[in-house]
Amino acid sequence: MSHDDRTTTSAPTLAFGIDIGGSGIKGAPVDLARGEFAAERVRIPTPEESTPANVARVVAEVVGSFDLAPDVPIGVTFPAVVQHGVARSAANVDDSWVGTNIETVVGEAVGRPVLALNDADAAGFAESLYGAARGSRGVTLITTLGTGIGTAMVVDGVLVPNLELGHLEIDGHDAETRASDAARDREDLSWEQWAERLQRYYGVLEDLLWPDLIVVGGGVSKHHAKFLPLLHLRAPVVAAQLRNAAGIVGAAALAARAATGDARGAAALP
Repeated sequence: MSHDDRTTTSAPTLAFGIDIGGSGIKGAPVDLARGEFAAERVRIPTPEESTPANVARVVAEVVGSFDLAPDVPIGVTFPAVVQHGVARSAANVDDSWVGTNIETVVGEAVGRPVLALNDADAAGFAESLYGAARGSRGVTLITTLGTGIGTAMVVDGVLVPNLELGHLEIDGHDAETRASDAARDREDLSWEQWAERLQRYYGVLEDLLWPDLIVVGGGVSKHHAKFLPLLHLRAPVVAAQLRNAAGIVGAAALAARAATGDARGAAALP
């Protein structure tokens, strides 16, 4: 179902989020008032052959683990550029996903309409709605430092999808090959050495986008006190708050907005 086909309805209080990754497929119902799981998350390993049919079957198993009402919106995060439900790339999943309509394949498997989006976009939107950027106006840039660098941008509560800013070329290098957490670990960089690379990376982003707030997520964000104070940028830089729940929460929240006719995915601002 396209976003435009959804008629405007009253806002749901519960939605279901699914996070499809290279190693695991996780899902949970989300209390939309609090931005928290309404029940314990279920995780099933991603099939070794992570084709659309195999992954959709596991997603259906995850959804089937819960007694969901028929009208509960479902959102799915996916490790790819996702344009109008279609995967345009594939990271850590089978290449046969490229060109596949995620919403159609997964929706048929679960027997419900599904909204699909990039995983970093889902996490970023969750931070803007419930986490470190809650209530922030203007341009919010959310980055996830991990194996690569995931990026998302929310402007006055509206998600700008599919920004692949981890792949900016800076000083002749793909940015994430030098500034990701994997690069820090691979090169055994000190926090100070890594912060110098992050300073260069975020400095370029600032000059391009002029964000009002920068949110830094990823597993390494739990050590934020060791490197964020070393950055000197125009915008405030804060650590993400939702951690591993962000993707599921963001997917659920965006699916709920699409179900009520808000195809832009606008977060509520005070």
